[in-house]
Amino acid sequence: MKVSSFNIMAILMCLLLATLTTIAQGQGTRVGFYRTTCPSVESIVRTAVQSAVQADPTLAAGVLRIFFHDCFVHGCDGSVLLDGPSSEKTAPPNLPLRGFEVIDAAKSQLETTCPGVVSCADISALAARDAVVLAGGISWQVPLGRRDGLVSQASDTVNLPAFNDSISVQISKFADKGLNIQDLVTLVGAHTIGTGACVVFRYRLYNFNGTNQPDPDINPSFLPQLRALCPEGGDDSRRVALDTGSVTRFDTSYFTNLRNGRGVLESDAKLWSDSTTRPIVQRFLGLSGLLGLTFNVEFGRSMVKMGNIELRTGSQGEIRRVCRATN
Repeated sequence: MKVSSFNIMAILMCLLLATLTTIAQGQGTRVGFYRTTCPSVESIVRTAVQSAVQADPTLAAGVLRIFFHDCFVHGCDGSVLLDGPSSEKTAPPNLPLRGFEVIDAAKSQLETTCPGVVSCADISALAARDAVVLAGGISWQVPLGRRDGLVSQASDTVNLPAFNDSISVQISKFADKGLNIQDLVTLVGAHTIGTGACVVFRYRLYNFNGTNQPDPDINPSFLPQLRALCPEGGDDSRRVALDTGSVTRFDTSYFTNLRNGRGVLESDAKLWSDSTTRPIVQRFLGLSGLLGLTFNVEFGRSMVKMGNIELRTGSQGEIRRVCRATN
């Protein structure tokens, strides 16, 4: 029997919805945690994110990045949201983070509707999902029930994944958080939206590893474009799309760019050049009708997994009144 491509896609969409509905819930968190205590939590967060992203589409990447940077330090406990002279926000890897005002807006509304109930950590988890959806990704269910942490120190950010990490170092950093190689490639795929500053990749363009040559992982046809954006001695803070041609769209073109030698960050480019991670990138670059579904399903799954790193639940931590300060 001949099966049409339309029928195949319909079947895959049904499987996708079933998969995203049954993604394993984390230990200590569950879908519907606020069903009786704050039933409007998801709609309130969604409205705050939607308002911000409609006004500035680049904020979708910012909100998503906040959640990543939070989960890799003390787990997903909202510690990156705290202000302070030596808080996580002040560490170099976190200085470019933006979108904190989106979390604040959602928290303010929730404190009016359900005071003292919803944690800032859970708001961040929901906002990250909503940001992906608004950028064109597929939704997933977010297990909730996190509590907010009490500690935020810049010195604790030293093990955040870095722009120049080798694949072995990336694997090690993710493994330390209970995330495997597939999670690594999938979650770094978040770079399909967002930008990077010239300062974090200019070294690849002119004198890579002291060779006076560019990084050989860069496609020679892409090099003039990057050099024009980030000339020697130019503005370090100028920002460049990590997914050329699709900076605000959550799609698989990021992986296409990696395959074509158009990865901007060294750590990203190595996902293709290293034989350990390339097969996963190749899987996300499968048949054109399947690749978006495959990546979106895996991204939702890995986000749930990451969202349950080193949880604080029950009586641990607190429910902050405002996300920028402990009670």
